[in-house]
Amino acid sequence: MPNNPTHPDANKLKGLALALLSEQSAITLATAHDDIPWAAPVYYANRDYDCFFFSSPNARHIIEAAHNRPVAGAVFAPAATWQAIKGLQMTGQIQPQAPSVTTARTVKRYVEKFAFTVDFFKPGRSVDLDSFQRRFKVHLYRFRPQQVYYLDNSIAFGFRKRVSL
Repeated sequence: MPNNPTHPDANKLKGLALALLSEQSAITLATAHDDIPWAAPVYYANRDYDCFFFSSPNARHIIEAAHNRPVAGAVFAPAATWQAIKGLQMTGQIQPQAPSVTTARTVKRYVEKFAFTVDFFKPGRSVDLDSFQRRFKVHLYRFRPQQVYYLDNSIAFGFRKRVSL
């Protein structure tokens, strides 16, 4: 496709994709087992394209993603018209996260993004990875995309382009 001045270049496309990912709050993760698909929306906090979320280790999307099975992810902004449709379509893997300095920062970012989470803890209680896991019987996971496509009908009807990671 020749360069189109109305279409974003690779750097602008990456910026648009990361901005959309940072602005939204839920990613829908799609898995499958025995050719039966499943989709699960989860709240996430991102670091670049990686989306960190809490889930039960017994959740269907976690079980089906085990052993590095492929997972699809979709993040979309609310849209009232076809021109406003924009989002990300991704493929990747879900990986459990062990306690570390990085996960501590991730939990802090998650609590900042979803301030209501502190309401589930006693006042003055530290909200960290351990307290989340004990309170909700969940673990921290990362959806790590291997392919990302940015869609944006405000650029052109049906605009969809792969983003470099």
